[in-house]
Amino acid sequence: MRLCLLPAAVLILLLFVAPLVIVCAYSLLSRGAYGGVGLPWSAESYTRLFDPLYASIFVRSFVVAAISTALCLLLGFPLALFISRSGRRKNLYLALVILPFWTSFLVRTYAWMFLLRDTGLVNTLLLSLGIIREPLPLLYNYGAVIVGLVYGYLPFMVLPIYATIERIDRSVIEAAADLGAKPWTILTQIVVPLCAPGIAAGSVLVFIPSLGAYLTPDLLGGGKTILVGNLIQNQFTTARDWPFGSAVSLLLMALVMVLLLLIARRNQEGLL
Repeated sequence: MRLCLLPAAVLILLLFVAPLVIVCAYSLLSRGAYGGVGLPWSAESYTRLFDPLYASIFVRSFVVAAISTALCLLLGFPLALFISRSGRRKNLYLALVILPFWTSFLVRTYAWMFLLRDTGLVNTLLLSLGIIREPLPLLYNYGAVIVGLVYGYLPFMVLPIYATIERIDRSVIEAAADLGAKPWTILTQIVVPLCAPGIAAGSVLVFIPSLGAYLTPDLLGGGKTILVGNLIQNQFTTARDWPFGSAVSLLLMALVMVLLLLIARRNQEGLL
């Protein structure tokens, strides 16, 4: 049995453990004169993390990720509920939810740039209808970043919630209706609590990639929105400060791991 697990263990060591060890080593080295890393060993990269500038970037990233997750939940839960009640058209609606994955994420992000720019479809339509007199600043701000994140990760919220709704015993809902419970009461006191595992899973699947996203903030936010993903990217590319980029990456990973452990503990306690 252990021999059967050996290929998987080797794969994990090569693809997960070894890169993590390399990043940890880079974070403790010094920045090279022309990029890269070199001796001596130093903890300077970690001390720089206490700079208020970088702390504000982390806080801003958590806020943007939290808002994106909340919007995905507000949009995804009714959509998942609607799909579960769609009968024979259920598979069609699920295919429509998955359909954006057939196109490159980069192409979809560029499409939002064309929609939100000053001469884009949204501003052109509003100007033609006489609703506005000059183009709205819809692009290169945090609002555009949140729109891009919600659009990109909404399916990750819909699918887990839908799977949870499908496992709910319909007789429980019918019994509540027979006892006089109103639709709103059934939704808030029966359906939503029973969907808690799906909501938690969907929230994790949306929050974590939103927290570390760099492509969407870079394209839709421009240079005006710097999140932790952009900070890491800039350290490895533009600034060529690999030790500090590694330290930021490890801190972000540690924060995400703490979040996952808290969710797992609450799940074991029956709170989710």
